[in-house]
Amino acid sequence: MTTTAENASIYEGEGDRLMSQPDRVGMDLITLLPDARPSKTPDRRSRIRIMWGQHLLEDLLADRYHTLVCGVNATDNSHGIITQLATLLPTSQWDNSSITAHAKRFAQLGETGRDRVKVLKYDMDSVEVLALLRPVEHETFSMENLAQGFNIVSEMLQRKPGRFPSATVSFLGAHANALRDEAGREPSLERVLGCMYDAGYTGDLYPAPWMWESAPIGVYARYPFPESLQRMREGGF
Repeated sequence: MTTTAENASIYEGEGDRLMSQPDRVGMDLITLLPDARPSKTPDRRSRIRIMWGQHLLEDLLADRYHTLVCGVNATDNSHGIITQLATLLPTSQWDNSSITAHAKRFAQLGETGRDRVKVLKYDMDSVEVLALLRPVEHETFSMENLAQGFNIVSEMLQRKPGRFPSATVSFLGAHANALRDEAGREPSLERVLGCMYDAGYTGDLYPAPWMWESAPIGVYARYPFPESLQRMREGGF
């Protein structure tokens, strides 16, 4: 008998029935949509993988990535993932004070281009962090800053293949290094993905944990999204 969705089991025992209950109070819920069926002739186009439901810090500590891309500022990084990672890595010699001091030193270099992003390197032994330094003149990252930073990041990754595989935060839901669009609002995940992809980035991206509550909105696990999404936005099918 051929296995189908109708007769296949995901869980052992009563797991399938228990996990199909419509009212799962207090549980995060993601509706994951396939953008295409697997094919014998795979599409070789590079994409950003969107790591729904995965834990970035755990994956970094498990040596799944050589490089992390995130934000940093010259004031305080005590709540940022860069400091969390430095604290957890046993061979890292960085802490919040030294991370922030390093950022401050570069932020003060030169009087021109103070509104442009720099990308700083933090060697944490098993992981190299490429950190977009928030310009000192800005209270938040702008979309232009993000594009500038990822143009540099993509070039750094390409010039040193040993930096792959790489992962990035989404820059959404951040506090000290928040991302805002031209209207002062947080942009959509789709726009952030488009900005990174257009700059040449094709590593993995970890959505903010609050996005795990996105259901009933369906989400894709790769970017660019399928053309069918745009057709639906235009009124087609």
